[in-house]
Amino acid sequence: MRLRFVFSLALGLGVLAFADPTSAGDVVLEAGYKSLFNGKDLTGWKYYKEKLDGKTETADKRFTVEGGAIVANVGGGIKDLNTVETFGKDFVLKMDFRAGLKADSGVYVRGPQLQVRDYIRRGERKSLKNFKNDDWNELEIIVGGGKVACVVNGTNLSAKDTLELTFKGGTPSAMVNGKATPVSKIEVSTFSEAKCLCNGEMLETMKIPASGSIGLQAETGKFEFKNVRIKMME
Repeated sequence: MRLRFVFSLALGLGVLAFADPTSAGDVVLEAGYKSLFNGKDLTGWKYYKEKLDGKTETADKRFTVEGGAIVANVGGGIKDLNTVETFGKDFVLKMDFRAGLKADSGVYVRGPQLQVRDYIRRGERKSLKNFKNDDWNELEIIVGGGKVACVVNGTNLSAKDTLELTFKGGTPSAMVNGKATPVSKIEVSTFSEAKCLCNGEMLETMKIPASGSIGLQAETGKFEFKNVRIKMME
């Protein structure tokens, strides 16, 4: 018996096109998006066990709603605000953020955290050309599932690699990029990833779980978030 498997890892993300904006209450949305923040209060969000529907601040005032934005205020320790809803399908998440001087915050995508900061004045991500100090910047997070990871003998294959596995006469053999390689352990798995951009410039790509909530972090300094919206992909 001879079995032949060919794995080609394609991790690219398609180009998304959006129609003209439409109005949804007091929040302006692109077609296909829904708002996760109504601009008035914290309905749809939770603060640990604290229920926030209709409230404009958390009990400790670490998060408040001011001027149509969710404000992560200065305080002691790291605190997290999360959506009540969880998201299991592919999606595009967008929001605007404004960072105080050298402020440190974050956005949780199904659990893992993207560090969102006052990058330039902290001396970080110096390659960002479009970042605006003391002004609003746009964060875009594109989430896709069904990505493939393959590890051969402890080595991770990239999207450019090709693995050919043959099983003949009860013995496996493998070729990586056309070259024979020993077969001691081959692992193939699927995962989701989040492609994160700031003002259209790449920040990083993160591996994330298949489902989970969206979260905002209060850590150091003042941070503001507004126009938080999501588009679920079919």
